[in-house]
Amino acid sequence: MLLEPWIPFVLATAAFAFVPGPAILYMTAQTVAHGRQAGLMAALGIHLGCYFHIAAATIGLASLIESAPTVYAAVRFAGATYLVWLGVSMFLGWNHGAENCEVQRPNTLRDSIVVEVLNPKTALFFLTFLPQFVDSGAAVPLWLQFLVLGVVVNLVFSAADVGAVGLASVTLGRLSSNASSWVVPKACGSILIGLGVTLVTHQV
Repeated sequence: MLLEPWIPFVLATAAFAFVPGPAILYMTAQTVAHGRQAGLMAALGIHLGCYFHIAAATIGLASLIESAPTVYAAVRFAGATYLVWLGVSMFLGWNHGAENCEVQRPNTLRDSIVVEVLNPKTALFFLTFLPQFVDSGAAVPLWLQFLVLGVVVNLVFSAADVGAVGLASVTLGRLSSNASSWVVPKACGSILIGLGVTLVTHQV
């Protein structure tokens, strides 16, 4: 793989990574609702879930989603339903108290992995973005090029996600406890519900 294609690849990846999108909104909601630790667990879950799509793109399974609209619609609906369920739970379950926040944090990692795996737009992103930077004439096998490029994209995106969690945690520290005890779960739950509705209604 030549060095020249890496320059536009890194620039394009950074441009996508640092533009606020659904993943950043999701992690911001988790951070503001449950604290910085939950936000970091959400970022880690999204990062780990993304490897599922990298593997799919590497072995070619992601093309199934592009060629089978029914499969894409089913996966998108499942992911949207899960996001809405998380949002409703957050919207209605905040009043369980601070102790329950500690209990819920371990589930954040699992929930975030599921959210990312059930996001077909991530699969389509890798399927359409990575081939632009693959060199079919290189000595490196195509599958390895897909894998390396996908891992780099995931790492850059995760760096942006961690930055978003940091900014959200700073914002959280400035909220008064009286106001946040009611407003925060409602706002964050609404964000997740909105993301779910957008995922199922927006046509790619």
